Amino acid sequence: MPDAISATPGPREVLTRYQQAMLDKSADNLADLYAVDAVHEFPFLFPGMPTRYQGREEVRAGYRAAWGASPAQPQEIREVAVHQSTDPEVITVEQLVTGTVTTTGQPFSFPGLLVIRVRNGQILHVRDYMDGLGVAHAMGRLTAIAASLNDRP
Repeated sequence: MPDAISATPGPREVLTRYQQAMLDKSADNLADLYAVDAVHEFPFLFPGMPTRYQGREEVRAGYRAAWGASPAQPQEIREVAVHQSTDPEVITVEQLVTGTVTTTGQPFSFPGLLVIRVRNGQILHVRDYMDGLGVAHAMGRLTAIAASLNDRP
């Protein structure tokens, strides 16, 4: 009898689905990849974003709001490098997200790094290192963001 192939997606397949959800700006498709109690963290300053989402439904609501308000339309995610960890649940991707700001027609290009832990086909934890100030600059919000930094504790 042939070996059965596992139907549970591993980290690489989940990463591919994650990237497609980003390209589609589908908060539902993205959130459905997460475990109910997953954590998504933004360790670097990302103006307008919280430092973390706790749970699948916060991921869904947070991305729905962020993507709904954003004129950025990603068109490509280029993987600069994908690093398999010695831990089979963890994958790290260096990527470049490119697209267009729909309100201005201007192109954008944002580097980022994701560290994703997947178990039983679901994301348990993401550390999302994106160039938040680069995003703000491309959206024409850098001056307002810089001014708001004075209000931070």
